[in-house]
Amino acid sequence: MILSELFAPEYIKIGLEAEDKDEAFEELADAFCQSSRLNIREDILEAIRERERKMSTGIQKGIAIPHGKTNAVSKVCGTLGISKRGIDYDALDGGPVYMLFMVIAPQTESEKHLRILKRLAELLQNPQFFTDLAAQTDPFAACDIIKKYEAILTTVD
Repeated sequence: MILSELFAPEYIKIGLEAEDKDEAFEELADAFCQSSRLNIREDILEAIRERERKMSTGIQKGIAIPHGKTNAVSKVCGTLGISKRGIDYDALDGGPVYMLFMVIAPQTESEKHLRILKRLAELLQNPQFFTDLAAQTDPFAACDIIKKYEAILTTVD
C-alpha cells in the first residue's frame, strides 16, 4: 500500500486542537469516522489505547505513530493529524508532538500493518519530510508532500 493512498486528503486533518495525547486520539478517531462514514470510534480508541499502554508511540522529535488492530475495519486505514501548537504526548524524547500518523489495521493484516509502519519509519528518517509536511496548510498539499517523498524513497529502494 502506498502511504499517499492511506493518508489521502480526506484523511488528513491540519490544525489539530488537542492539547494532550488522549484528546488527540479522540480527535483523530472522530476525523477518521467522519471521513470514512464508519461508526467505529470506540473500537479505534480501544485499539490505539491498548497499544499505547505498552509503550509510547511518540517515536522521534515531534512525531507519533499511534497504531492498533481492530476487526472493526476490513483493511488497513489511516489518518494524519498535524498540530501547529504541539501536543503533550508523553513521547519518548519528552517533547511535544506535532504530527500524528494514526494507523488502524484488522487483526488479520499484521504483515501489511508492519510494512506500513516500516515505510513510515523510512520516510521519517528524512528530516526535510517532516519540515515540508509540517509547513502545509491544506490536506491536498500535505498529500502531495507524502507522494513526493515516497517517490524519492521508491527510487532509492
